[in-house]
Amino acid sequence: MKKFDISVLSVAPLRQGETMKQGIDSAVSLAKAVDNMGYKRIWFAEHHNHDAYASAATVSIVQHILANTKDIRVGSGGIMLPNHSPLIVAEQFGTLETLYPNRVDLALGRAPGTDQKTADVIRRSNHNGVFFFEREVNDILRFVGDKSVQGEVRAYPGIGTHVPVFVLGSSTDSAEIAAKLGLPYAFGAQFSPHAMEEALSIYRENFQPSSYLQEPYVIACINVIAAESMEEASFISASHLQVYIDIYTNNLSKLIPPTENFLESLSQFELEILHSRLGYTIMGDPETIRHELIEFQQMYQVDELIVLSNIYELSKEIQSYEIFKHIVDELFE
Repeated sequence: MKKFDISVLSVAPLRQGETMKQGIDSAVSLAKAVDNMGYKRIWFAEHHNHDAYASAATVSIVQHILANTKDIRVGSGGIMLPNHSPLIVAEQFGTLETLYPNRVDLALGRAPGTDQKTADVIRRSNHNGVFFFEREVNDILRFVGDKSVQGEVRAYPGIGTHVPVFVLGSSTDSAEIAAKLGLPYAFGAQFSPHAMEEALSIYRENFQPSSYLQEPYVIACINVIAAESMEEASFISASHLQVYIDIYTNNLSKLIPPTENFLESLSQFELEILHSRLGYTIMGDPETIRHELIEFQQMYQVDELIVLSNIYELSKEIQSYEIFKHIVDELFE
């Protein structure tokens, strides 16, 4: 089985009863914990018009987390490029790289990260940004590259910072772009696992070596709910499962506290959502997590896993990451 690194994805979620400040403070506590555990990186996702996430101003969250951690890499997972000017993105992340050398990641996505009405308010380029994604990724690569590749318009700070750039995706289109540009590819299986096998195959088969990367580098994001027992994992998973029900019923809410017999309380329609729409999720006690993790890696052979845990109680979320880290360490002892 191929060895892989492990990292963390967060949307700086708010639990029921939390303020935005408390949600950000919880994100800092999580980042400090996984930094101490030895996770490789923590990324924050850009979402807009959602009162349950505190990561809309992603670059601000990234800077705050960098200031409150020591070793872990911190970045976007991702910056939704249709919402932003490539020059501004390069200046922002060039500044972060200047302040926190060798600790900053820039992962870029093609979607707006929000609903259509909010995208209308953002209204950059009348929603044409998705069609210019490949060109604008190249613009950013140039802006953070050497002086020799610059044009008349330059990013200060930015030039020479060589901020690592990743392509995010949940489709074959993004895989093709990542392969063509010779960039690492991060697939969002946490919410859209169905195209993963095809997308990773396209990326690997079409990868073109570049000055950024000589061989394909695959990252997969999955959900993990780990606990000391199956009973506890099943109980705390209620918050995670409710997130997916909310997404597909357009009823987005903050993380709910878990309740007994959660599945029994759901309607047939809600159960069908979980059956057909739930992102790739590994849930259970350490032995179950270990078994399913081995099965996943034997199938996909990724270079890195980014783990997302939607758990209501922060201490249980941190414990989930501790259990997962211990399992991975034991696999490669």
